[in-house]
Amino acid sequence: MSNTKSYFFCGIGGSGMLPLATILAEQGAEVAGSDRALDQGRLGAKFEYLQARGMDLFAQDGSGLTRSDQILVASAAVEDSVSDVAKAKTLGCVRMTRAQLLAQLFNASPRSVAVGGTSGKSTVTGMIGWIASKLSCDPTIMNGAVMRNFADADAPFASSRVGKGGLFISEVDESDGSIALFQPEIAVLNNITLDHKSLDELRQLFGDFAARAKCTVWNADDPESVALMANKSDAVSCGFAANADFRAVDVVEKPLSVEFRLLVNDTEYEVRLAVPGRHNAANALAALAASAGLGLDLERAVAALGEYKGLARRFEIVGTERDITVIDDFGHNPDKISATLDTLKAFPGRVIAFFQPHGFGPLRVMGKELAEIFAAKLDMQDRLFLCDPVYFGGTVDKSIGSDSVVADVNRFGTVQALHIADRAECGRQIIAMARPGDRIVIMGARDDTLSAFAAEIVEKLRP
Repeated sequence: MSNTKSYFFCGIGGSGMLPLATILAEQGAEVAGSDRALDQGRLGAKFEYLQARGMDLFAQDGSGLTRSDQILVASAAVEDSVSDVAKAKTLGCVRMTRAQLLAQLFNASPRSVAVGGTSGKSTVTGMIGWIASKLSCDPTIMNGAVMRNFADADAPFASSRVGKGGLFISEVDESDGSIALFQPEIAVLNNITLDHKSLDELRQLFGDFAARAKCTVWNADDPESVALMANKSDAVSCGFAANADFRAVDVVEKPLSVEFRLLVNDTEYEVRLAVPGRHNAANALAALAASAGLGLDLERAVAALGEYKGLARRFEIVGTERDITVIDDFGHNPDKISATLDTLKAFPGRVIAFFQPHGFGPLRVMGKELAEIFAAKLDMQDRLFLCDPVYFGGTVDKSIGSDSVVADVNRFGTVQALHIADRAECGRQIIAMARPGDRIVIMGARDDTLSAFAAEIVEKLRP
């Protein structure tokens, strides 16, 4: 696939923008962009990576837009007063959202797999992408996280891959409703739980998503998915449930891996993953079911999946000092946080959990549920720290913040939770209290500096 158009990304360093910009650049398009983090002197390595791939970067002041044939790619939330948007409007440039552009590329592909659901999208996308690559499908992959199997010294931010095999594998997002734009051959529905929208809205979005696909892979252990898929033909179920088409039994969890037997019809496969947690066993089931839907050999797919290394910031071990392990994790909604804490609590040792909410808006939607998860999964030997939510400016209702969640957690009386507004101070207190055998988990989303925060904690734990 070749592309000779010119695109300008407002916010090119974002987790959804960067891989899409990279795909377009590798297809031959002219790609440039701006980013507030670049103007602030943050995340330099990421922008050097983009420049090394031929993308020109500009201050977010409109200077990068000079011609009417440039296509402005910007979030729908970016206001008209932002300089890049104002300049594009003056020039008469076409404006597209990231999702509109991605859907345009995705829907034009001869074969496609779209991975949706509240949790696990990036992991399942990475798993399917790795299987398809190993089995010589040469896929194009669009992910929201760095895929460690494809990352190396030359491509440290490998959250996308461009192939020539006519297969496009992408995660798709329900949070902004853009999942409605995609027309997949195979739709993967991981789960339906609270995150950005109400359950009624999610049921409509995911129901329509499944209806547009030729085949849907769905989670037989998720009550909402079960109800949604009750009368859907051309569907394949996966899970631990006895009636699942792709069923996992005899699950064995280990600190850094998980194993299970896969039952499909009358055939059995031994699955050994190099990533931990029962939730990753569930992710693997979805990936293998989707791979089978593509017509790939299941035995070879299982073997390939055994080499899957996981994603950056998905239970990523940053380092261990003085027998204290620091883990960087993307957990930010009740389902993801629950899976991470379950993985940690499956083995002995105190958990020191740090959580930075990914905005004030999400706390209004799921603050109570977050408190319930923390209270249910942690106990009195553990500690929980929350700093203030991510805030990048603009008008937002701040009436419900981290202090509200901490107050709700402490009302349960099962774990000691602390609200410390400043993240750096949270780090200082975590380091001061950490002792051998502890696992420190840094959780949150929408803020790339969380990984640096985790690395700083490892550094400061050194004797």
